[in-house]
Amino acid sequence: MMDLSTLRYSQSHEWVHWNGDVATVGITDFAVSELTDLVFIDLPAVGSQVQAGTSCGEIESVKAVSDLNSPLSGEIVEINETLPDSLELLSESPFEAGWMIKIAPSDPSEIESLMDRAAYEKFCADHSH
Repeated sequence: MMDLSTLRYSQSHEWVHWNGDVATVGITDFAVSELTDLVFIDLPAVGSQVQAGTSCGEIESVKAVSDLNSPLSGEIVEINETLPDSLELLSESPFEAGWMIKIAPSDPSEIESLMDRAAYEKFCADHSH
């Protein structure tokens, strides 16, 4: 089980696990619970460049289409190819099997601007409806 306290979080509900070379990115359990009944995901292509805070794909549920935002700038080096056919992984294992993309960050210091788990939990509590 991944230690959620070691992850960093964006205000658009993406999580980042940084290993020093590559950042693994997914959406949080909070985001999955808000979206409910996922039906489609569109991930960026390997090799594409992404910018922090901008859309790099979409996730669709029965009630809404939401942008997937990249929490970091850099190059997509891997995508979770099993995810489009196994969307249940997002709700069953959002922090492990449900990872979405891996980014080689162009500026690893961007990670420092993301929230830690305590700040993210407070952010969710302040913004839940």
